[in-house]
Amino acid sequence: MTTDSTPITAIPGSGKINSLWKKLQDKPLGKRLFTQAVCFKAPYFRTVHPLIHEMRPGYCRVSAPNRRGVRNHIGTYHAIASCNMAEIAGGMLTEATVPATHRWIPAGMTVEYKAKASTNVSAIARIGEIPVFGDEKFDLVVPVDVIDADGNVFVTAHITMHISKKKTQ
Repeated sequence: MTTDSTPITAIPGSGKINSLWKKLQDKPLGKRLFTQAVCFKAPYFRTVHPLIHEMRPGYCRVSAPNRRGVRNHIGTYHAIASCNMAEIAGGMLTEATVPATHRWIPAGMTVEYKAKASTNVSAIARIGEIPVFGDEKFDLVVPVDVIDADGNVFVTAHITMHISKKKTQ
């Protein structure tokens, strides 16, 4: 609080992960190193071999190859690998959007499988408007499209993120 009781506005994307992204994104191999750091923190993400291309408040784009380890029995991109891609993109969008004064955790995901994909894939998460981060807890629903190399959406997901203010010590 300032002396006139006006709350200080929280700055979206002001946390440590965002600082690392800003430092590495334009460096040679920087996006790869950043993605590896994310996968070290959340090891299951490694299963799809992601690469984070863009990350900013309200937007994230991640790609992954279509390789044997993510194909199902009919040779197309597996549904759960698609969910993993959606969660990476949604989580990194949330990380880039939520200020350092707040925390977040995924609480649920609804998924619609629209088609098959047999190419490399990308997941694009975007929200229209950056929410106000105050003292009250709230849910942020992050829509994610998982698309094939031709730009066709084959999976859509809506990930509910619980957002709350960090406890002060």
